[in-house]
Amino acid sequence: MISVEDWALIRRLVADGVPQRQVAKDLGVGRSTVARALASDRPPKYERPAVPTSFTPFEPLVRQLLAATPDMPATVIAERVCWCGSITWFRDNVRRLRPQYRPVDPADRLTWLPGDAAQCDLWFPPKKIPLEDGSKVLLPVMVITAAHSRFMVGRMIPTRHTEDLLLGMWVLLQQLGRVPRRLIWDNESGIGRGKRHAEGVGAFTGTLATTLQRLKPYDPESKGVVERRNGFFETSFMPGRTFESPADFNTQFADWLTIANARIVRTTKARPVELLDVDRAAMLPLPPVAPTVGWVNRVRLGRDYYVRVDSSDYSVDPAVIGRFVDVTADLARVEVRHEGRLVAAHDRVWARGMTITDPVHVAAAKVLREQFQRPRPAPDPQEGLARDLADYDRAFGLLDGGLADGEVA
Repeated sequence: MISVEDWALIRRLVADGVPQRQVAKDLGVGRSTVARALASDRPPKYERPAVPTSFTPFEPLVRQLLAATPDMPATVIAERVCWCGSITWFRDNVRRLRPQYRPVDPADRLTWLPGDAAQCDLWFPPKKIPLEDGSKVLLPVMVITAAHSRFMVGRMIPTRHTEDLLLGMWVLLQQLGRVPRRLIWDNESGIGRGKRHAEGVGAFTGTLATTLQRLKPYDPESKGVVERRNGFFETSFMPGRTFESPADFNTQFADWLTIANARIVRTTKARPVELLDVDRAAMLPLPPVAPTVGWVNRVRLGRDYYVRVDSSDYSVDPAVIGRFVDVTADLARVEVRHEGRLVAAHDRVWARGMTITDPVHVAAAKVLREQFQRPRPAPDPQEGLARDLADYDRAFGLLDGGLADGEVA
């Protein structure tokens, strides 16, 4: 068999007008070799003729098992067909046959119209963030990417609970300035599972007049725009950065997103900031009334005068002990009200299991405790024992009828 270089040289010489006999003589090959080189439209390649192997007798049985169960492990197939040879050789042959029986899941090219959709996801930066108690944890970052313009907004949030997810979405949609007609999510537990949205999600999307679409499992292509951005964040934003707190992370991330949104996107061949106006023009306006989001709870304040939000406790004015209070919290603030009056306000902590105490509440509790423990004056034992004698006269009817006949005064 001639080399690829000889094959190419033969075809070039003959194309230049050199006779085939002369080409064969100059290259030292037979004229039949020259003829075969001219007749072949592809470079010569050595191919070993197929011969029966030790796997050949087992192949029909393997094909039957793969046709019934395409994902059956090779070790199980080897046991079923009573294979006694090399398991590595068996795995190689099963790997060669399996694609012929595995179901095909084609991915369509998606077209994103202006204002139609925004893809939402949680990105977990591969670096732990310091919290208030000195601990360091991995925290989620809520990311929303407008599908048409590829414009990105994002913010770190404390937890994956529904309350914080809705808070994060509302903050980012306010940054976007408009509401996409569809919010596309995967099966995040805080958003919903199966056929049901999580509690509060329906009211949130209803207030925004938008649709929240949760994708079916194993459908990453339908959310590929935001998924690719997550990888982009890890390779372009994270390297070489350090963070002192979640607030520091959000500041650095917001500054970097301003730069990233001004870069040309390869698929659209445009900058996201340039397409944003067209995208926003087709979106829905923000609702006139803000949706009810965040942590909301109504409890009777106990003697401990603390309320719990997520996993941390916050002190409340002890003057309202025993009464119902309304607890609300967002990403940064915790407030407690009694009949509309503010009785506690704290910065929300992201660390778990902390106790946040206002010194004013402790001082007020001390005063109330001293008043409760102060001895009360003992009542006078004679007080309440003296009685008007006229009461007895009335009881015996002496005032109305006087003395009866024969009675002695």
